[in-house]
Amino acid sequence: MGCDGGTIPKRHELVKGPRKVEKVDKNAELVARWYYCTLSQEKLCRPIVACELGRLYNKDAVIEFLLEKSSDKAVVEAASHIRSIKSVTELNLADNPAWSGDKESIKGDKYDDIQCGRFICPVVGLEMNGRHRFCFLRNCGCVFSERALKEIKTEVCHR
Repeated sequence: MGCDGGTIPKRHELVKGPRKVEKVDKNAELVARWYYCTLSQEKLCRPIVACELGRLYNKDAVIEFLLEKSSDKAVVEAASHIRSIKSVTELNLADNPAWSGDKESIKGDKYDDIQCGRFICPVVGLEMNGRHRFCFLRNCGCVFSERALKEIKTEVCHR
């Protein structure tokens, strides 16, 4: 019937071991970098700017950050290297014709393909989804995949 003293608990039932550290999913982290503003954690919307570290920001979030310096500490660390609007470069991004994220109404029964990128490389056609490296030219803001820049081997804008 239980609780009569006839059962002896084992060690693993009495002693709890150390908690397992939660691992961050690498794919989710990459998707977050390419879909959300580093500063405001909102979805990226045009105009999009990037710093010299390669982080993507909404331009209005950077302007608000520069105007009000009394932000909380976590946000300040994400953009502490941005001193003025000249520290960031506005990006010229090519839209992905296969992406339909904002075009359709969002319902609960819809499957979101997080590997489909919102923007693509205009030269090679690779999607900006975090799997491939992308570079931008600081003088014009054009964004290309690293593979395209290796193939062309010039630092001049191709548009």
